[in-house]
Amino acid sequence: MAQMDIENIKRIEKNRNTIHDKVYTTYTIFEKAGEKYIQFDTYGRIVRENPEKISQSIQLDRETAQYIVNLLIREFGLK
Repeated sequence: MAQMDIENIKRIEKNRNTIHDKVYTTYTIFEKAGEKYIQFDTYGRIVRENPEKISQSIQLDRETAQYIVNLLIREFGLK
């Protein structure tokens, strides 16, 4: 599991990029110590040995969520 640290989010250039398969994803909203979080959990592909097992979890607090929203608006030209 990982909580994103916006101070360490850096854009890099890669020579090789691939499109990943889409997988089942869930999200949870919770509070800890008065702070609200959103957690995204992705699950393995159907062909995986244990497809119901969470593959990756990413947690965002409010500040990080706002950073990601602004990044998506800028990079995709969203309004």
